[in-house]
Amino acid sequence: MTALLVAGGRGRLGRDLADAASRAGAAHVAAPDSATLDVTSGASVHAALTALTGRARAEGLRPVVVNAAAYTAVDAAEGDAERAYAVNAQGPAVLAAACADLGVHLVHLSTDYVFAGDAAAPYRTDDETAPRSVYGRSKLAGEHAVLAAGGSAHVVRTGWLYGAHGTNFVHTMARLQRSHATVDVVDDQRGGPTWTGDLAGGLVALVSAADRVPPGVLHCVNAGETTWYGLATAVFTELGADPERVRPCTTEQFPRPAPRPANSVLDTSSWTAAGLPALRPWREALSAAVAAGLLST
Repeated sequence: MTALLVAGGRGRLGRDLADAASRAGAAHVAAPDSATLDVTSGASVHAALTALTGRARAEGLRPVVVNAAAYTAVDAAEGDAERAYAVNAQGPAVLAAACADLGVHLVHLSTDYVFAGDAAAPYRTDDETAPRSVYGRSKLAGEHAVLAAGGSAHVVRTGWLYGAHGTNFVHTMARLQRSHATVDVVDDQRGGPTWTGDLAGGLVALVSAADRVPPGVLHCVNAGETTWYGLATAVFTELGADPERVRPCTTEQFPRPAPRPANSVLDTSSWTAAGLPALRPWREALSAAVAAGLLST
């Protein structure tokens, strides 16, 4: 049985993860917000891990930390590198060092943006990393810190997340569907849209099997791939709107402060080879998410 601490517990993924862990029978789940658990603060981390390990010892539980805390404002990070590195690099370093000292397993969430995005095939865990944005570089620094800390740890890369909590592309498309006759969406960037509800279930499976899965890097996303345009048309279809109202455009026609990978598709063979359950195809997941009330929140 597990005593679980979710850093970033009130964020886009953290809430779904805490709910999934409770449903799966975790004996104790704590999911503090960033004000309660500041991963960049040694004192805050020490207090949270002391409470976690104390409870685990008292109740005969296995303590595990999942770090879902992150600075995810990709464009804003280009002008706010200090804060992005504080949360995405320094924070994981502080958490990993404390977990290593106390013998607590750490699962750290990372991103497809650690890759350049110019590969012709889905990215494997051992492919060369070459992030092109401040966000991607800060997340890669966090990965390095976690893996260098010397403790028991998994780094799980994922991407194109959407869910009931926080802002995300799916919510944006649903809003624009109500207010715009047509929407122009980039059709030359590919990735694997991933519902946080499904990812949370996968992470719970990893937490349960952590002592049997070799430490290191794993990739976990919903199966399949599409473009942002393809995802937008799927959202319109789910809402009963005409998908022809979504018009494809190029990255060059829609410039952003931070460069995006043209190929964000992740190869998940590392995940299934570890005996962990593959996530269902992204299109099935989107339908299930909408049916579960994703767009009614």
